[in-house]
Amino acid sequence: MSKVGRKPIDIPKGVEFKISPEKVVVKGPKGELFFKVDPRIKVELKEQRALVLQKGNDREGRAFHGLVRSQLANMVLGVTEGYEKILEINGVGYKAQVQGGKLVLNLGFSHPVEFDIPKGVEAKVEKQTTIKLKGIDKQEVGQIAANIRGLRPPEPYKGKGIRYSGEQVRTKEGKKAGK
Repeated sequence: MSKVGRKPIDIPKGVEFKISPEKVVVKGPKGELFFKVDPRIKVELKEQRALVLQKGNDREGRAFHGLVRSQLANMVLGVTEGYEKILEINGVGYKAQVQGGKLVLNLGFSHPVEFDIPKGVEAKVEKQTTIKLKGIDKQEVGQIAANIRGLRPPEPYKGKGIRYSGEQVRTKEGKKAGK
């Protein structure tokens, strides 16, 4: 059995946890999420705690055990507190702004890059060089942040580009002139 999968998930007050044979729905103050459960996994609710159990002992069932538990725990945390990713933009003339449902980025290209922000994720720009992404789905917030970072990843010589807050970029030394 998975060490992660055996841990019970505490369900705080104000969170509604509905279990049906094929999916689990979690409702909270920030919104609602659902997760389709693999048929080899069983989810039970006992005294404000959710338990994730394996139906059999096959290899794939054991693999999904910890995954399902982690996904459900992330959903409970998402509908109560939410998730946030912060991106920093470094470079002369690099900046961002939100216009309608789009994030407009000036990243040193000949044209501004427009990035559509999906529903469920909120983007705020502070100081033109800091982007805050908020949402209730951890996977979606992380994927949107990765897609934005992928537009101009930090380069290793001057460190220009988009990076996560707190990310360390190892810079290389440039070419040296010959003697």
